[in-house]
Amino acid sequence: MAIYVDFMQIEFKGYKWCHMLADTLQELHDFAALIEVDKRLFHRNASYPHYDVTVQMRETAIQYGAIPAGRKKIIECAKKLKVELHEQIARSEHC
Repeated sequence: MAIYVDFMQIEFKGYKWCHMLADTLQELHDFAALIEVDKRLFHRNASYPHYDVTVQMRETAIQYGAIPAGRKKIIECAKKLKVELHEQIARSEHC
């Protein structure tokens, strides 16, 4: 399982936020549950599926094995997750 957190620190509502991604959506959701990230922080309809995490949550994620990643790796993961999500949606529409 590979989980990645970026170096962004976007200020919003009094917190600094980062993005958390993974190699697969299942890994991403499982890891988010492990470190108790609220499901409402998952952004399915953003430009790519990810969790928003505060800087403090990011540190917790790293303590649990998440890998701090640069822009290139984040974009690579984002593209894969977006394809996976679209495939899941397409399968669910055909059932």
